[in-house]
This record gives sequence, C-alpha cells and structure tokens, in this order.
Amino acid sequence: MIDIWHKKFILSDSDRPTNMEDIRPTATDHEALDPKTFSAIETEALFHTIDHTKTETGRLALYRSLARPAQNAQVIQQKQIALREIESNPELRSALSDLAANAVRGERSLKHLLYGEFSGGFATEEPSSRSDKLEFGGYGYRQYQDGTQFAVTLVEQAGNLPRPQSAYLRTLLDAIRDFGESRIYALMKGPVYSMGGKFKTKKEKSRFDLYARFQPSLFKILPILIFLAAGYGILFFFEMLMPQFGASYISYGILALTAPVLPIILLAMGVSDRDSIIYPLRKQFRESPELVKAVEALGLLDELLSFYRYGQSLPGSKVLPEILDEKEHRLTVSQARNPLLIKTIPDYVPNDIHLDLAGRILIITGPNSGGKTAYCKTIAQIQLLGQIGCYFPATQGQLVPAEHIYYQVPDPGQLSAAMGRFGHELQRTREIFFNSTPRSLVVLDELSEGTTFEEKMTISEYILKGFHKLGASTLLVTHNHELCELLQKDGIGCYLQVEFLPQGPTHRLIAGISKVSHADRVASAIGFSQKDVEAHLERQSSRS
Repeated sequence: MIDIWHKKFILSDSDRPTNMEDIRPTATDHEALDPKTFSAIETEALFHTIDHTKTETGRLALYRSLARPAQNAQVIQQKQIALREIESNPELRSALSDLAANAVRGERSLKHLLYGEFSGGFATEEPSSRSDKLEFGGYGYRQYQDGTQFAVTLVEQAGNLPRPQSAYLRTLLDAIRDFGESRIYALMKGPVYSMGGKFKTKKEKSRFDLYARFQPSLFKILPILIFLAAGYGILFFFEMLMPQFGASYISYGILALTAPVLPIILLAMGVSDRDSIIYPLRKQFRESPELVKAVEALGLLDELLSFYRYGQSLPGSKVLPEILDEKEHRLTVSQARNPLLIKTIPDYVPNDIHLDLAGRILIITGPNSGGKTAYCKTIAQIQLLGQIGCYFPATQGQLVPAEHIYYQVPDPGQLSAAMGRFGHELQRTREIFFNSTPRSLVVLDELSEGTTFEEKMTISEYILKGFHKLGASTLLVTHNHELCELLQKDGIGCYLQVEFLPQGPTHRLIAGISKVSHADRVASAIGFSQKDVEAHLERQSSRS
C-alpha cells in the first residue's frame, strides 16, 4: 500500500482543526524545506499560483505537499500516474470533480461538528464572528445532522465512482470505502443507541438492551406527548372529579403555570444531549483513524484535480518530469520558465538546467538585474513542483527528489552588533553545510560578504570545495570572477554567465564567467551615475 498518510491534517489529536500555520516548517520540525528556504523561494506565492482546489481539505493537502514535499520517488511516481489517468479519462475526472464539489459544504459541517462549541438556547446559526473559536448557539443538533450526513454521502458517492486503473487513486477511494465498513461510520449513519455514556449501533444493540435511541433534535415527540398527557390528566382530574371546587378555573390556572415548564424541559434535554451524547460521540469521531484517512483521501483527490487544472492553465509547454530513484540529487530541465513570472511576463526567456554529476557545482556570474536570482528561484521552485507530483513550465525534465532544499539569501533583519552581516551569513552557510547530503539542492546567493577580499576568497574557496566533496547540487551566485577562475583551475564547477548585448542583458544564461557586473548601467538607470553626481554638485555650486 502506498504510504500517503501523514501526521498533520484537518483531523488532529488537538482540540482544534489543523490550519496552514500548523503545517509550515519550523526551526525544530522541518523535512525537505526549512523555514528560511520556505520564505526565500516564495512558497506561499507558489501555493496561490497552483491552487485550484475546491475543498478546504484539498487546500490543506496541497499546502502541506509544498511545505513538506515527499522524498520517496515511488510515491511521487504513483501520484504522476494517477494525474495522467485523470488527464486522459474525462469520465473519471468528471466523477472526481463532482465528488470534490459536493463535499465543499459538507466538510465545513463536519469541521463544525468536530470542533464547535455549542452554547445552548434555541439558535443554530453560523459560528460567531466575535471569537476565534467555532462557537454556535443551540446544542449541536444541526451540526451533528449535517456533519454525519456529509460522511455518509462521501462514502456513498465514492462507492459509485468508476474503478481507477492507477494504484494511487484506488488507494484513496478504498480509504473512503473502508471507512464505510467501520463502526464510526455506522454510528454516524445511525441510529445511535445511548445509555450512561455508552453507545451502540443498530447492529450491536440486542432486543433486551435498555439503550435509548438518540434523536438529534431538540423537539422530541415522546417527552412532549408525556408532558401534554400529564397536563390533560390534571385537567381531567379537576373537571371530572372535583367540580364542586370550580375546577375549570383551577385546572386552567394550573395549566397556565405549567406551560412555561415545557421550554425548560426542552432546554434541559438539549443540555443533556449535548454533554452526554454529542460531545462524547464527536470525541470518538475525531479519534477515528478510518475517518481521518477518508477525509485526507478526499483532500488528496482534490489536490490531484488542482494539479490538472493548474496544468491546463499554464501558457505554453508543461511537463511532468521523470522521477529518478537515485542516491545523488539530479535536476535536468529543458526550456525551464519561472512558475511565478510566466503569467505576468508572457515573453519570459526560458533557460535549460543541468545539475548532474558533471555540473554538481554551478556558479553563475553576470550583471545585476540580469536574471541570476530569477534563474535560481526557478530551479528551486521547479524542483519543489516536480517533487510534489505536479506539472511545471518546461519542455522536458528529470529529477531526483531532494532530501533537503536550501536557499541562502542575505537577511538584514537578523543583524546584531555581536555578529554583524558576515557572522550571520556564515552561520547560515554553516547550518546548510552540516545538514546537506548528496541528495540535497543548495542555492547560495553570494558568499562571505562583509569581510576583506582576501578573507572572502579563502573562506569561499574552502566552502565551495567542501560542498563539492559532499556531493550536494550547489549553485553559487557571485560577482567574484577571481573565485571562479581559482576553482576552475582545480577542475571544480560549471560556469554560466548572463548574456549581455549592447542594449542590455537578454536574461539568457550562457557558458562562461562574467568579469564585469555593468554596475555603471544600473547606476545610470536609477539616476546615480558619476555623471549624475557631478551634475548635481555643479548645480549646487551655481546656487551658492
């Protein structure tokens, strides 16, 4: 069976549903991405770009995939096979889309049942907007009815779907169908029999049990009939047996006094149902592994449908990369385009990516605003999309799932008098180095800034040679062509530079090492060239 079940999802061991903040990597709890890389490669923006899910469960599944991408090549391959089946089978795709669309309202009802707080009274409206909790009026009857009905309907609809060919899709649908065989499903479908905090299904209850059938409604016929019968009994007693006391007036007076008791009885029954039946039942629902798997399966189905819709929305070519199961990282892509920029820049210039045994260390030089950072982010984002089983904008691709993806950028917000920029950046590089493996992808945007040229050369050289020996796929963006020439003499690294024509950079990367950064062009573009400075001084001098 495919290992697709993970620990963070809408149903959890806590007293509230999982949200996106719970899923993001933390400093002490991360897998392929650490928090700094998650931010640096714009994972949030990438999520919003590819998110075409319909359900909240699907959005959480997709967000989790990006925040904690799979590292198992076989799991990714199975997701790709399922995605191709969805793409090639319109009947199955339509049925799965209907399943997800029908679940939108129901999943919200299930969440309200599992995590709602019911304050009592006769109201059963939407959750209060005055609290960060799911607070409702009433006793949870409507949430119970709607939430359990969602689970029942989900199982019924999954049972009517055509049988997929791919193992991944079959596993997801089987998880929903298997839930239909569970005891929790039988309780949710009803009827439920209750006594003393214990519950039985219809199948479990014997003829001799004294368990009472739970009716998820405040207005229960039998108690009301008993109350009315008691009232009419009182009326009959005074009318028929004690006429000498003016019984009509007395009896109606008694009824007038007892009538207000009916709402009190109903509210007492509501409190009892909530505290002794709905709350204990929903605790069992929350702790059901079968229900967790069924709900998660719905989210993972919606995630696949989102991949399909994202692929359809992409302008130009798209590809599902070949996933390789190897011990060292590799990423080769033809005509790669940046997933975040292609919709805003229709003529985005594509580039090839070659991170393999020959290009284990890749060093990129060239002018500012030439596309070096965009190229590096494209590599990290494409690796991430391919690693979750999704399309990315390119014509061809191969990749080995990365155990770690690291992206180092200057972080001025973390500076301190004790360490300074150099110390903070070197500490980050140290953290990356000691956690990298041959199946890691590392992007370093400059190295050893904030120190002398000689020290920068020495430190950068041993760091790059260290990554070379580690075997991690390592990219360095730098203006230090002397470092490139030093490493090149030792046969270390491949070198790309930004192509530069008289009219400016083309944003295409070509082989070679750039020895000029065209800083004068950038200074002129922002009005701060030598000529601009001299002109300003001349104007100031003429005024004085």
